Amino acid sequence: MGFIIKVLAIAVAAYFAAWLLPGVSINAASTAVIVALVFAILNAIVKPILVILTIPITILTLGLFLLVINIIIVKLTDALIDGFEVRGWLSALLFSLIVSFVSSILNSLVRDKD
Repeated sequence: MGFIIKVLAIAVAAYFAAWLLPGVSINAASTAVIVALVFAILNAIVKPILVILTIPITILTLGLFLLVINIIIVKLTDALIDGFEVRGWLSALLFSLIVSFVSSILNSLVRDKD
């Protein structure tokens, strides 16, 4: 049940970010749920591999390279889903930051009620 709530929180955050950012578009609410599922799967599987492979550059950049990894995850999600489009690296960065922020707020609100 917790996974479903987290995916729905990410879907709401993604839909909000697409509404807010001019370089991001999501066709429908169902596409936002699919984006959330793919985003969660990529964050669970691909992101840890990228983090491990890029440890030296992450250390050299004092952790800022993790933002590049977030951009890569968003662009991969864009490549995998037809109704989701992110134009540009800055839009991908802002999208990942907004989704992380909004979904963490929504998750904390849901956790507080339990």
